[in-house]
Amino acid sequence: MARYILSFSVTLLALFNLAPGQQTPSSTAIALESTYTLPPDADVGQPVIPNIIDPEAINPQSICPGYKASNVEISSNGLTADLILAGDACNVYGNDIEALRLVVEYQAVDRLHVEIQPLYIGPENYTWFLLPEELIPRPHADDGTDIFASRSDLGFTWGNNPTFSFKVTRKSTGDVLFTTEGSQLVYEDQFIEFGSSLPENYNLYGLGEVIHGFRLGNNLTRTFFAADVGDIIDANIYGNHPIYLDTRYFEVNKDTGAMTYAPYATDKTAQYKSYTHGVFQRNAHIQEVLLRESNITWRALGGNIDLYFYEGPTQDNVTKSYQKSAIGLPAMQQYWTFGYHQCRWGYNNWIELQTVLDNFAKLEIPLETIWSDIDYMKAYRDFENDPFRFGYDEGADFISRLHQNNQHYVPIIDSAIYAPDPTNVSDAYPPFNRGVEQDAFLLNSDGSIYIGAVWPGYTVFPDWIGALFNGTGANRWWISEIAEYYNKIKLDGIWIDMSEISSFCVGSCGSSKRNLNPAHPPFSLPGEPGNEILQYPEGFELTNATEAASASAALSSMSATAAQVSSATTSYLRSTPTPGVRNVNWPPYVINNWHGDLAVHAVSPNATHHGGILEYDVHNLFGHQILNATYYALLNISPTKRPFIIGRSQFAGSGKWAAHWGGDNYSLWAFMFFSIPQALSFSLFGIPMFGVDTCGFAGNSDMELCSRWMQLSAFFPFYRNHNTVGAASQEPYVWSAVVNASKAAMRIRYALLPYIYTTFYLSHSTGSTTMRALAWEFPNEPWLANADRQFLLGDAILVTPCLVQGATAVDGVFPGVGSGEVWYDWYNQTVVTGVTAGQNVTIDAPLGHIPVYIRGGKVIPMQEPGLTTAAVRASPWSVLVALDSNRQATGGLYIDDGESLVPKTSLWVDFTVENSALKATPHGDFVETNVLGNVTILGARGPISSVKLNGKEVHASTWNLQSSGGVLKIAGLDSLTAGSAWSNEWVLSWS
Repeated sequence: MARYILSFSVTLLALFNLAPGQQTPSSTAIALESTYTLPPDADVGQPVIPNIIDPEAINPQSICPGYKASNVEISSNGLTADLILAGDACNVYGNDIEALRLVVEYQAVDRLHVEIQPLYIGPENYTWFLLPEELIPRPHADDGTDIFASRSDLGFTWGNNPTFSFKVTRKSTGDVLFTTEGSQLVYEDQFIEFGSSLPENYNLYGLGEVIHGFRLGNNLTRTFFAADVGDIIDANIYGNHPIYLDTRYFEVNKDTGAMTYAPYATDKTAQYKSYTHGVFQRNAHIQEVLLRESNITWRALGGNIDLYFYEGPTQDNVTKSYQKSAIGLPAMQQYWTFGYHQCRWGYNNWIELQTVLDNFAKLEIPLETIWSDIDYMKAYRDFENDPFRFGYDEGADFISRLHQNNQHYVPIIDSAIYAPDPTNVSDAYPPFNRGVEQDAFLLNSDGSIYIGAVWPGYTVFPDWIGALFNGTGANRWWISEIAEYYNKIKLDGIWIDMSEISSFCVGSCGSSKRNLNPAHPPFSLPGEPGNEILQYPEGFELTNATEAASASAALSSMSATAAQVSSATTSYLRSTPTPGVRNVNWPPYVINNWHGDLAVHAVSPNATHHGGILEYDVHNLFGHQILNATYYALLNISPTKRPFIIGRSQFAGSGKWAAHWGGDNYSLWAFMFFSIPQALSFSLFGIPMFGVDTCGFAGNSDMELCSRWMQLSAFFPFYRNHNTVGAASQEPYVWSAVVNASKAAMRIRYALLPYIYTTFYLSHSTGSTTMRALAWEFPNEPWLANADRQFLLGDAILVTPCLVQGATAVDGVFPGVGSGEVWYDWYNQTVVTGVTAGQNVTIDAPLGHIPVYIRGGKVIPMQEPGLTTAAVRASPWSVLVALDSNRQATGGLYIDDGESLVPKTSLWVDFTVENSALKATPHGDFVETNVLGNVTILGARGPISSVKLNGKEVHASTWNLQSSGGVLKIAGLDSLTAGSAWSNEWVLSWS
């Protein structure tokens, strides 16, 4: 939690918004038995200025000589070559590497690998330049490598005039996908630069994690350095995914078929075709990617050039190939995780948690899981509950009641471990002692334990890298500690936080200060004096003028106080390369890091892992590795059950172990919008189990924002409400309007759980996406390239949320209508008419209503909504059929036990509709005992005089045709499917 960065946050405690008996939680500082506070300057580093804005910065392209290729050896599947520095070393941001090795390999029909690294690498500098496969697996060539080059649509060429460059083209179109022509390759021990020109008005996506619109645009610098930062727009935040997708639209001549690149496709009567390719740079070092008007530039502060080009030609092709070849398919989640989750920083004891549960039950709002933030800990220490507020016996009773009601409990576990005061016996902390015994913690260069500071005070940090490469005990210790904690608290999953990794001081600040523990962070917690929560959503003053005025006045006073800072001119630290030495603390090239100095609010780059690897070389992988360790810790507890983990920091491939939430966002309308492009990006990154802090984390929410947001998040895979301590409560039961809005959207979500689970299973098993951009499903409509205010859930559900304060309508498009696509309104089940291709249609969206549409040609399996996912799973089945313009439809249903890591049995049901008949064909051995209750056919044409199931007449009293809307509703099927809806194939026909 970059929870102290609520600097623009800030609001009066909104007691007027609370439900009876619901209090605004006070700061949980009561859990921190500290008398010492770290000084504010503990987390202040050297003043540095990012290269991209430094007026004294040197452009490497103006002075570096590039390389010349020699010793070129060509094979049927690629080539190798030496690259030798083509002139005097420039040593601009590091020491030039004189000799490089180029390897070009067609690894599959759709995948080309281009790798450039130093020719001479030894054990002493291996991790300077290479990313070990043990950390991030390398894609390898598929079987049959001798035929890939000739069959691939990717072409590779290179040149030596004036210096080495290479080009990747799409053979079928001649389009240049990536070219370094016209630029110099720069390769130094702390700086790499290469790049490519891009076509006019290009469409790039990915390069996460970032709070930005879905389409990245041509004026963005993406910094890859994991940081404990609130969700600051365009800043480097928690995770790193160095992959982008490039979609290009071409206008097709209807007479000749010739294609012309269309950078501004505005003619909606024209015919277009798109091609998408992907580029993955397998490098975990600190990086920066500059997107500018006509080019992309990659810069790295270490590692190598390890590029993988995916030919596509669709997003679906690229995403599936990327996951299967490079990062792994996403973890399958337990069924219950798709229910609704409630959390906040500020639930101070088991009684408050029970009160929350009771309020949900009283108002019959679905609730699957209750979460605990750091409030439950004893003085913010992992693996220990506060004995007075969260006692183990009381907790065992609480969790037992939860489980009896088919509900669940998930606590947070932070990434730093308290280092107790060695002079105070009462401050003993056994997890620390056990970790020391197993060499589990990160070191200083002199071999002493690195001691930073996080919530409990001075802390140490698990050394996953040392465990992997040097056999030390971090993983064993972590697994053991979680098992020991599970013996006391029967948790159902784990929430990993602060894993960038965060530290509240520069360097090993606690090495000689453990006797001052426990210590307060060097900043005020939210809600503490001077850091009151005084921020409200945009437009709050229009509906709550008095409260808004009070908050504004208090905020102005706080801002005036905070503004009293020195006006002295800043003198920046600029370092220069030293031959044979890397400056890891202050690299000569300064990235655009939100915190500035790399050691600020992070473990310092010179921290040392057991075996000698520096934090500088692996910083971006701490979050990835703690998710791996937690995954196996949960498997140790329940070897056959799918681990449920939500993590903050992640890297390419983390999705095979864990899910992700969007971090510390803000209770602002803007951030409700940003949740959509953020979720779509994580679909590309192979982490489909994604959601955000619904209603916002920082600041105070209000009724209107929370009403809209609770409805929007109901269509995200991970659905959780969470906010900060000191802010107004924002559980959905706080406002009656939000109760109604939430229940309306939840009824849809819970009815769709079989469809959502099936869609997610396909993400897990094939690499398809769960949340989808309109442009992916309708790739030949260029006006959708920037569409990120609507999205598809799976391939059948279109969601068009209202994202504007005070609005009662929303504009949306209905993709594909120009080529015959049919859409039906979820609520009245009638077909959408009178819409043309690309037309923005104004849709009614009064408060409490979220527009949802069903795509024609789809069959959607459903069950009855309930208060828990277990209740849904025990209810009768229904099938919703949305016919396309040809009166056809298809769909599928996946069923298993909902929790097994490797299900012993499962069931897949194929649905097909043609010639006025719905056929359900089951495959598999899973025994499912619920009956089929009803079937609804959208787009049915009358007259209809007969409905039959497997040739047997269905009684006329159980079905009816709403001829005006073309809706055929068939009920009473439970008696005809007694035993199970899916035990045998069946055909439902109408005529």
